[in-house]
Amino acid sequence: MHRLFVLPECIRDNKVTITDKQARQLKQVLRFRPGDHIVVLDNTGLEYYVKVIDITDKQVVGELLGTRWCTNGIDVEIILYQALLKGDKFEMVLQKCTELGVSAFVPILCERCVVGAPGPSKLNRWQKIITEAAEQSGRGKLPHLHAVTDFEHACDSADGGSLLPWEGERVMGIGSALQFDQGGQPPKLNVFVGPEGGFSDEEAEFARMRGITPVTLGKLTLRAGTAGLVATSAILYEYGEMNAG
Repeated sequence: MHRLFVLPECIRDNKVTITDKQARQLKQVLRFRPGDHIVVLDNTGLEYYVKVIDITDKQVVGELLGTRWCTNGIDVEIILYQALLKGDKFEMVLQKCTELGVSAFVPILCERCVVGAPGPSKLNRWQKIITEAAEQSGRGKLPHLHAVTDFEHACDSADGGSLLPWEGERVMGIGSALQFDQGGQPPKLNVFVGPEGGFSDEEAEFARMRGITPVTLGKLTLRAGTAGLVATSAILYEYGEMNAG
């Protein structure tokens, strides 16, 4: 069943009203008709089951049939501090890590970044990519997209256990680093991923001094757009989030 995030004010008095681009998508692209069903989400974790009762290119009106809490979330809260990447690589990270269950993204500017801070249009595009990925993957809440910040400030502000995948680390593996929490899943885990040129030695040492643990992701050197996906997947596996149920 198609899923769609809407603003909370779109849901009133057992009716759901969807307008503008989302209405056009349902009418023109997805070919919805009166009587069709849809799941609407308001970013609180609730799923609203809706039957379409009226649809035009400008507005879709639906009848609320029932609600339930979304059960598709993961227990580990992963905050991905991803260095800005050129081209569409950063967008791919947002899309795939949203599908994996990352809770929030913090874009960071590092010493070797080859692109600068994005403008409003790029931020809007990033938010759209996150929303569509969350709808597709069945999530009940959107990951939060934070403002761009510099690497040092990100290290200083990170709260909770923190890992920094880095090709310069040869000993500490990500599985071993996660043993800091023998009692179960950590409430929050920060993952720092560098740009195309990787973190500098100085950045890795700065992070280490702030309590962030550099880790290796294996013998092969991964691309900057791949490392976050691999690290997130490894964390989910270590904490049993890829098991059935």
